[in-house]
Amino acid sequence: MPQQHLDRLTSTDASFLHQEGEASHMHIGAVLLFDGPPPEFDVYLDHVRGRLALVPRYRQKLATPPLQAGRPLWVDDPSFNLEYHIRHAALPAPGTERQLFSLAARIASQQLDRSKPLWESWLIEGIEGDRFGLIFKTHHSLVDGIAGVDLATVLLDPSRAPTRAPPTDPEPWRPEPEPSPVELVAAGVRGLVSTTAGLATMALAAAFQPTSALVKLKDAAEGVGEIVWAGLNPAPETPLNVEIGPHRRYTAVRQRLADYKEVKNALGGTVNDVILTVVSGALARWLRSRGVRTEGLELRALVPVSVRTHDHHGSLGNRLTVMRGPLPVYIDDPVARLRYVKREMDGLKESKQAIGAATLTAVNELAPPTILAQASRLNFSTRLFNLLVTNIPGPQAPLYVLGRELRDVFPIAFLPSNHALSIAIMSYNGAIDYGLLGDYDALSDIDSIAEGVDASLRELLLAARGGPPTVPTRKRPRQTKGRPRS
Repeated sequence: MPQQHLDRLTSTDASFLHQEGEASHMHIGAVLLFDGPPPEFDVYLDHVRGRLALVPRYRQKLATPPLQAGRPLWVDDPSFNLEYHIRHAALPAPGTERQLFSLAARIASQQLDRSKPLWESWLIEGIEGDRFGLIFKTHHSLVDGIAGVDLATVLLDPSRAPTRAPPTDPEPWRPEPEPSPVELVAAGVRGLVSTTAGLATMALAAAFQPTSALVKLKDAAEGVGEIVWAGLNPAPETPLNVEIGPHRRYTAVRQRLADYKEVKNALGGTVNDVILTVVSGALARWLRSRGVRTEGLELRALVPVSVRTHDHHGSLGNRLTVMRGPLPVYIDDPVARLRYVKREMDGLKESKQAIGAATLTAVNELAPPTILAQASRLNFSTRLFNLLVTNIPGPQAPLYVLGRELRDVFPIAFLPSNHALSIAIMSYNGAIDYGLLGDYDALSDIDSIAEGVDASLRELLLAARGGPPTVPTRKRPRQTKGRPRS
């Protein structure tokens, strides 16, 4: 993988560092549940150690040039210790999923140590039903959701017998020496020169194709204008947009991907359209339970969209743009709600907002850290959206770790400042699992949102089938609470 010592963070990666605060943690992760008894901890450590060479970034930490002369860089950590990053824990009896998600909430409540590589993982024993779990936590500056799926394949195998041997490397890992301040500045300058050269190459190519360049310039200008116009149309004030603290609640929902395909095949739209419709229905129920009137109320979801191409496959870092997806909580009829979501999302896809976002990202590549920090705050402003809703496509075949089958993947997103809820969805092997992360104080009733997800899908299935519904979902894990504030 192209992950080198002294790599410079992209502007998108650096924005997640700038956004992090005492209460807003910019790490993402997942809870993975496996069938069978857990492997011995030392065996699992050796399994991870044998494949770390496939992801060199996981042995690198951040280094910032003096006086913030440039964006941070990734450098080898000479004191890297795998036992620090891989933890071992066991749930007390009876080892319910409620207890597991309580642990996940506490883990999500703690920031990662920036003096070390920005990831941690736990092997969890004692889960009822002869199961064990893995909990992952990785800073968003290191990896986005789509790359995270790729990274999971480093430890997971497509068969019970491991099929991926570690790379042939007879020499033990030898980190590069920690760079001096002068070397950090020089590396930052090289990164800036490389970025500038890339933009200059694009400009030179445009000079030889002026007609095409003018069309692209026009599209970019229109796209930026659409983003500015969207910012002038702020998201409504809701109980989701309040000051948050550092502690979290976490709950999850199990559903079947086939049910979503059945709805979209019968009623139209895409799987992602159905997801946004289900989330809209769940939030509508929750708002009404809070005494909030939903007439005429449309929430806005920040929907990350991967622009990761085949050329980017296997590389870390973020290849993302975002759209503001509609959540029409005022529409009671589920079919009408889906049709509205489909129409609005089709319009967003046909708009030039993605081109505008890419243009702003390219401009940000040349921005100094202080300006980039201000721009990143605008990207996560409560004026733009009410909550994060991210849908991550996963593999549709079973995966294994050390011969144990992976059964569930519950994703964990992050909470930007003044956003009390984020919803992450991941499909895997015929299932579609929701992970709901909430602020501890603001969302004591997060379980009701999860229940609304089940109820909202049942409504859509009933409409799709034109008759009495059958139970569409598997049993949903019970909600758990994170650590209360002291």
